Amino acid sequence: MMKKMKPTIAWPTVGSRTTRDDAVSHLPIRRLQVRGRRGLLATRCTLWREAERDSQEELIWTAFKEEMEVSERLERVQKALESAVEDMDLMGRLLDELGKLQNQAQECDLSMVDAKISKLMPELGFVPEDGDRLVASFSSGWQMRMSLGKILLQDPDLLLLDEPTNHLDLDTIEWLEDYLNQQDVPMVIISHDRAFLDQLCTKIVETDMGVSRTYEGNYSEYYIAKAAWIESQNAACEKQQKEIEHTQDLIHRLGAGANSGRVSSAGKKLEKLQEEDLVERPFERKQIRSRFPEWGRSGRFAATLKNLEAGFGDKVLFSRANLTIERGEKLAIIRPNGCGKSTLLKLIMGFQKPIAGEVLLGEYNVLPHYFEQNQAEALDLDKTVLETVEGAAEDWRLDDTKGLLSRCNFKAVMLDRKVSLLSVGGKARLAFCKFMVKPSTLLVLDEPTNHLDIPSKEMLVEEINEYKGTVITVSHDPYFIKKIVNRVVEVKDRRLQDYAGNYNYYLEKNLDARERELEREAEIEEKAPKIKAKSNMSKAEKEARKKQKMQAFQQAKAKSKGTKNAKRWN
Repeated sequence: MMKKMKPTIAWPTVGSRTTRDDAVSHLPIRRLQVRGRRGLLATRCTLWREAERDSQEELIWTAFKEEMEVSERLERVQKALESAVEDMDLMGRLLDELGKLQNQAQECDLSMVDAKISKLMPELGFVPEDGDRLVASFSSGWQMRMSLGKILLQDPDLLLLDEPTNHLDLDTIEWLEDYLNQQDVPMVIISHDRAFLDQLCTKIVETDMGVSRTYEGNYSEYYIAKAAWIESQNAACEKQQKEIEHTQDLIHRLGAGANSGRVSSAGKKLEKLQEEDLVERPFERKQIRSRFPEWGRSGRFAATLKNLEAGFGDKVLFSRANLTIERGEKLAIIRPNGCGKSTLLKLIMGFQKPIAGEVLLGEYNVLPHYFEQNQAEALDLDKTVLETVEGAAEDWRLDDTKGLLSRCNFKAVMLDRKVSLLSVGGKARLAFCKFMVKPSTLLVLDEPTNHLDIPSKEMLVEEINEYKGTVITVSHDPYFIKKIVNRVVEVKDRRLQDYAGNYNYYLEKNLDARERELEREAEIEEKAPKIKAKSNMSKAEKEARKKQKMQAFQQAKAKSKGTKNAKRWN
């Protein structure tokens, strides 16, 4: 059994992100120091690009700023002592300084820094030879591992993790889950990874339309509890509506005259029901349909790889790779970070040249459209949300463009907002809206679900499933892959292993992957809530459920009353 953790709170990426992003995005990226016993160390998990010119070892060592300063001062004092043998006064001062520094080194446990780094980095998948490599030479997934390593080495009192699983392969995500589960430290997590939230979280805070609600338990428990809340809220609303209609009918039947007293009482009751105690229906988003625009029908073959060899420096990513991709296939390229998946997409697009071999696009009507990992970074920050998509759309009506933005959770009031004011997730969703308006017959997608919230991811799944053209995607998201692909290509041991079937077929044929998947599913199943049918509930359980619904009803009435009074007083 896993030991009981301190509270782990998550904002699942559902609905509007404004409130929860504002709660975290204005915190310092590295540290938030608060006076106290040890201070509060809060770290936001993000990809640090300012250190790309540093080596991996230099980046990791920046996690120990105080220790680095002490180490550098110790080195300077020791060198000064070597040249101060004839100046006894200077030597005395240097020895005093040396003693102070040695005490500081002991207090900050300087001797253990190398041991901490040496222990953690292999767990993240790094080998000693990686220490001298520049950060920029690693893939985005490996850069994210470095960022995680730097965070975890600081032994924080509080962890703020903003979509920590982005760019990580499944092996690293599973390692991160195990590692965080062992930490006796409170965490606040923003994530769109359902399985990750199920594994870690003990409380869910959902923000939608400017309102936050808290649910006890992990994501699966939240999902069930929210459904129950919506059911009880709708029932309460319908019950109240019937009461309003009954009161209106009573007033109409009684009229005036001798029944004026009863009419007046009923009128006051009606006014109270319609204003102070009105129960509002839960907000439901409109399901606006849209599709990737297609440029007709391509020929049978979308792309062909012949004896392809690629790599950088002395490292060969894959060699003698052969692959033929046909029209209408939806193909996923999988395996750990750094094996060459993104490089393969760039070779298909012609953005990189192979060491040997060739890549041929189909001869008839193959129009590729490429979505790269960091597409959001290329947005024009001075444009508005609507201008960004309008500028990319061809022959799109304004209403259709607004409908697409609405489906991606951009409310009408956000359409004139500058791109620079959007959150990271908002920019990602906007980048995908911009991508979706361009016609194509071949979609090439590099980790398209990164930074997308859950509704946007579900919308993307629908769009790809309805797309009649060819799709080639790199993704570490099992949910996304299972929903869309009919073919899997695994990059392993410098080869492309082709599985002519969906993700379940891949698991059937790959014993190692199937074993990992079954273990993960068992862990998630163990933490999943056990739901009883109402007929199987005991009398006490039925009473508890009835009480829960009544509490939800009363809370809704109280909240609604507060809102009405606020409007009245303002």
